[in-house]
Amino acid sequence: MLETIITATGVYISTSIDYLVILVLLFGQLKTNRQLWHIYAGHYLGTAILVAVSLLITYVVQFVPDDWMIGLLGLIPIYLGVRFILVGEEEEEDEVLEMLDKNSSSHFFWVVTLITIASGGDNLGIYVPYFSSLEWGEIILAIIIFAIGVFALCKISQRLSSLSLVSETIEKYEQVIVPLVFIPLGFYIMWENGTIQTILGFLL
Repeated sequence: MLETIITATGVYISTSIDYLVILVLLFGQLKTNRQLWHIYAGHYLGTAILVAVSLLITYVVQFVPDDWMIGLLGLIPIYLGVRFILVGEEEEEDEVLEMLDKNSSSHFFWVVTLITIASGGDNLGIYVPYFSSLEWGEIILAIIIFAIGVFALCKISQRLSSLSLVSETIEKYEQVIVPLVFIPLGFYIMWENGTIQTILGFLL
């Protein structure tokens, strides 16, 4: 259980750190208290959709006959981590502002939901291999960790929305933090499913 809590926390933080700057920006655009809850609810719904899609793909992947083949999915977070080192994360703050300017207060909830999904497209590449390495009880625990993480992330972003220095610092070190989690996670998934051991067996 402790291992699942640690890995789920690491997965959530690494895949959601790019949301922090975006959420800080969103909270900075608030005009009413109602919009405050729109951000929380919208981010929850967007994250839930990403997780649901990941679980659906994971269910299909479970029909692959050998566990070591499932472990090959660990190459995805390794690739994403390496790519992040080489090219970084594309800036999205201007797009967020543009979307907010074009929508009224009543649409704020859906704007946040769509931003969460659009900004989290790469998350599927992490969630699917990660969930594939877990039993269903562990998946439920991971989802609970994610739910707590969403609330914590929104709360932190709300507090930091007036401190530009903090958000700039997080954005600066994002390119270091994300690869340090993604790449080891990929190797963990491959090891957990026996992929590395199988490959070494073929070579030796």
